[in-house]
Amino acid sequence: MRYNSEIIYQYKYMQVPDIAKERSLLLIKPDVLQRQIVGEILTRFERKGFKIIAMKMLNATKEQVGEHYIDDKDYLIEVGEKAKKGAKARGEDISDWNSLERGEIIRQRNIDYLTCGPIVAMVLEGFGVIKGVRKILGNTSPASGDVGTIRDDYSLDTYQLADYVSRSTRTMIHASDSVENASREIEIWFNESELCDDYETAVEKIFYDKGWGES
Repeated sequence: MRYNSEIIYQYKYMQVPDIAKERSLLLIKPDVLQRQIVGEILTRFERKGFKIIAMKMLNATKEQVGEHYIDDKDYLIEVGEKAKKGAKARGEDISDWNSLERGEIIRQRNIDYLTCGPIVAMVLEGFGVIKGVRKILGNTSPASGDVGTIRDDYSLDTYQLADYVSRSTRTMIHASDSVENASREIEIWFNESELCDDYETAVEKIFYDKGWGES
């Protein structure tokens, strides 16, 4: 079979628009690897049409994770305040609550969680990937998530249960929550040379090529 060289050239060098190059860092946490469901979870993102441009398995160091979960007073207070609202909504006693101390506890628990075993770090790229990935993941209190989200489908954990046994909530996967944080987080976990965005997927051709489908 012979192929039109012009068509092949256009496909190979199709220009993906900048709005389709948004990136998100995902960290698949140790409990997911131990349960051997990494492949099932990756399929969710690929079926949506997001493009994997980097992925590796590693044992994260406490230094790496400490840089990821920033040790910043304002940030820790914000984390503590968010937890306080959740505790209040659950009817818990918050009379002696200290948001900074609570934020520090949550940060340390997150560090312990992410370093208790191997993880998979990856970068996804695509239009609306940050919002899209977080929607697929669902609520960070897994049992409170919408039916069909990853956390609701694969976890029965809650903030209340995690607090009861003094550990981090088993959120299964970390995903960037903003473009700015995605950029910062990707630099922590990947070198520029590890980002393989110079290949095309069928989804890119279908959604981003203005000429696709034209006779």
